[in-house]
Amino acid sequence: MTSRLALLLAALLLFVAVAAGAFGAHALRSVLAPDLLAVYQTAVQYQFWHALGVLAIGVLLAQRPGNRALAVAAWLLVAGVVLFSGSLYALALTGIRPLGAITPFGGAALLGGWAALAWAALGSEL
Repeated sequence: MTSRLALLLAALLLFVAVAAGAFGAHALRSVLAPDLLAVYQTAVQYQFWHALGVLAIGVLLAQRPGNRALAVAAWLLVAGVVLFSGSLYALALTGIRPLGAITPFGGAALLGGWAALAWAALGSEL
């Protein structure tokens, strides 16, 4: 992943997080059951935090272009957001509980992304 792509993906993920948060606060508050609204809000929060991580990695990639550990970290965070937050959004909006089975795979990707960033901070390459 390049710095430019990481920054683009971060901006898109953050844009969607703001839109999803506003949609949840205004359109879904009176529609979803409280437990599903909490699931939706968790998805928004995780998307925000991890998109900011992608943004930070994009800045680091501008300083260390071609750093494989940073590139892997960014890809894992993006995949984690899609799987983790995406499955929680789907669960909250549809009520289909088995969609929650996807969420741990997203969580594992998020953990892997932070681990890869730590590896990059140690000056190591993957």
